[in-house]
Amino acid sequence: MSTVSLLGKLTASSSELANRRGIYMGRRSTRLHVALYRRSGGRLGNHVPGWPGARILLLDHTGAKSGAKRTSPVMYHEDGETLVVAASKAGQPTNPAWFHNLEANPETTVQIGPEVRRVRARVAGGDERDRLWPQFVAFYPGYEFFQRNAKGREIPLVILERR
Repeated sequence: MSTVSLLGKLTASSSELANRRGIYMGRRSTRLHVALYRRSGGRLGNHVPGWPGARILLLDHTGAKSGAKRTSPVMYHEDGETLVVAASKAGQPTNPAWFHNLEANPETTVQIGPEVRRVRARVAGGDERDRLWPQFVAFYPGYEFFQRNAKGREIPLVILERR
């Protein structure tokens, strides 16, 4: 196993501390993150600080009730030709809004670096999820904490297939 940088340890520790106290920074930081990522063509904001394997894409989604267009930065894993994202909400006890939005409107786009892809979302089930989950923990061990902290909620994995 590779050695984690001091920045990586600090990032993981501060995230766990905030989440233990029920503080979820997602909405507060999303706008800035998305703006930096888009303006830099993905050169900024493309991975979790200190964790180069924890790569980030921008996930577009349409509000299930509001119809409003939104974008969320999300860690992802490449599984062959597909992309996989975890609806972890940093271990909060509810699924993130983007998960519900994708259930209602599965056809969307993602941005990885400067590339925009059209995708269709579906939830990984059973054996597929069981095969993919350890791969998430391997690139970002914080997912183990997220699952423990999720108060019994199994964190869904969402498959994003090209369309």
